[in-house]
Amino acid sequence: MSVPARREGRAASRDMLPHLVAWVAVAAALLLLNLSLTFRNVWPTLAIRPTAELSPDLAIAVLAVLLLGRRAGRVSRRALRGAAVVWVLLIAGRYVDVTTRALYGRDVNPYWDLRHVPSVGAMFATVAEPWQTAGFVVGAIAAPLALYAVAGWCMGRLGRALAEPVGRRVLGTVAGLVMALFAAEQVGWRPVERLRFADPVASAYAREAYELAYEMSGAGLAALGPPPELRSDLSRVAGADVLVVFMESYGAVSWERPEFVEALAVSRAELAADIRETGREVVSARVESTTFAGESWLAHISLLSGTEVRDDRTNARLMAQDRDTLVTVFQRGGYRALAIVPGLLVAWPEGAFYGFDAIYDYERLDYHGPPFGWWSINDQYALALVDRLEMEPRDREPRFVFFSTISTHAPFTPAPPYQPDWGRVLSERPYDDDELYAAWSEQPDWLNLGPSYVQALRYAYSTAGGYLRLRADRDLVMILVGDHQPPSLVSGEGASWDVPVHVIAGRPALLERLRRHGFLAGLEPGSSTIARMDALLPLFLDAFGDPGPSQ
Repeated sequence: MSVPARREGRAASRDMLPHLVAWVAVAAALLLLNLSLTFRNVWPTLAIRPTAELSPDLAIAVLAVLLLGRRAGRVSRRALRGAAVVWVLLIAGRYVDVTTRALYGRDVNPYWDLRHVPSVGAMFATVAEPWQTAGFVVGAIAAPLALYAVAGWCMGRLGRALAEPVGRRVLGTVAGLVMALFAAEQVGWRPVERLRFADPVASAYAREAYELAYEMSGAGLAALGPPPELRSDLSRVAGADVLVVFMESYGAVSWERPEFVEALAVSRAELAADIRETGREVVSARVESTTFAGESWLAHISLLSGTEVRDDRTNARLMAQDRDTLVTVFQRGGYRALAIVPGLLVAWPEGAFYGFDAIYDYERLDYHGPPFGWWSINDQYALALVDRLEMEPRDREPRFVFFSTISTHAPFTPAPPYQPDWGRVLSERPYDDDELYAAWSEQPDWLNLGPSYVQALRYAYSTAGGYLRLRADRDLVMILVGDHQPPSLVSGEGASWDVPVHVIAGRPALLERLRRHGFLAGLEPGSSTIARMDALLPLFLDAFGDPGPSQ
């Protein structure tokens, strides 16, 4: 090769090098943009992991920038900066979506869920270490800025490539092909079997925006269906005190996962002994809750009203109605109806829907003992105080008690020590120092909440069994029902919505009636779901007594 020819070759190579570097940068930008919208949650943590999926959002973005550049000749820096901001919002939406579904077990509803963010944040700030709180604050500020910087760089590389004819042809063709394959997958045809697409973040935003607009417009306040007829003469429970105890986070997973079954075996055996040795029996079943990992009130109102309530929209509509509930059924039967809600920190005007004769909320319970967790109060104290005020006197009408427990709420620690001396629970020094300090020393392991969950359930079983022994001389019907499964951090991704329900009583006719409806003898709830939470109410009403006259 002649010298001029070699010189021309080197010159050509030097001319190609910038183009090669530019395309490598474009490829890196596309890879980063794709990874930023296709990651998944690392269960059971807040971390994420990359995937080999493709993002349809990225293909749409490439086509959008291509069209914008074609019409304007070149994409402006201002437009690219705006695209980077939009991309950061898409990343945030993707993170919230995959993390919430993995750890919380359901999608986000912005209209209702955003109202609870301050309370939930305050609750976890109370139990978190200071360095964890500080790290969260710093991350909440630094992460969006870092993401914007990376997204801005990527959008800049993309804009430059699409400013060139070759870049428009190559990237436009690839983006169009990706969208065609995505569209084919949506109709059930997958030309490339190994190719997988992530869920579009843009469509998730559109869905949530529609939900938000729908609720804010008032369209969600459509009339509910006709109320169920709640009738029972309560003949099979007449004269007995009836307690409906919603056990926070008591899910079917505690009876399914071998490590939980083994760890809780002793506590369950002790509860069974408490039942047997106080002259009572127990039947159990498995029902499907109307909520998962939170929003316990949806399960409460579903059971008490006999109406399926799976979201706050339906809950708000229902509580605006004048309807019969299990509370009013017992009140018609001559019962005094009480609510024990130690987790209720604020006014509850909606509680008028139920019509309780008395509501023992956090303020009325007036707890001054050692604090445990976010609410400071514990379940044994709440039950002990209401027992002294309402249950201990003998010359009275029977009581119907609705009790929403809190001591088994995530993150489950510190769990209060169980105090066998129920009188001491109400004293100024309810626990020995070593017991108290041992409880306070417990900290949640956010990567493994299972042991804390087990310890919290042990406390719940001990409290229920201890109360049965405390009132061994009384005619008592105790219904223990889980409000929902624990968060997916504990129950696992894709867990069912099932919860156990136990009915403890010394009334054979009542228990036999429940067995006819699918309840099993003993504490084991079985593996088959007998009803949904709202459909459990008619079964209870039938077991409690005959229909009686219409109201």
